[in-house]
Amino acid sequence: MSRLSVEIDLFTATGSAAVIAGGLVAAVARPLDLAKGSWLAAYLVLVCGVALIAIGIAQQRAPQPMSARFHASQLTGWIAANALVIAGSLTDTPAVVDAGSILLLVVLAATWRAGLRLLGSKAPAAYAYLAVLTVLIVSVPIGMVLASR
Repeated sequence: MSRLSVEIDLFTATGSAAVIAGGLVAAVARPLDLAKGSWLAAYLVLVCGVALIAIGIAQQRAPQPMSARFHASQLTGWIAANALVIAGSLTDTPAVVDAGSILLLVVLAATWRAGLRLLGSKAPAAYAYLAVLTVLIVSVPIGMVLASR
């Protein structure tokens, strides 16, 4: 297994763990009367999980692979950013949500820029990938505003 495959597998494994965690949160949110349970479940599944898996898969198909250092910083930043957003949201600490959101924007911007390499393939999937990243980038400031309410 190549070094890149191991890194992409880390994206898939981490994203899959987040999806599973989101499912578990969804299962216990109602019985435990968790006020932010449905938000947390959705965030874990969609942002922490599915988006990360999609990023890993798309980058694996890039005509020019990204460096191992880029992948490591990307994954580390992704985990830290989302941990801050979740912690800040659950503790009603907007400054922590903002810090995580800004870090997430940095990671997403770097990921979007790196995603431009996919456009060399002219595949519709490359444009879809960048569109999904754009939606995530646009949604981060919206989430910051909603979290501060």
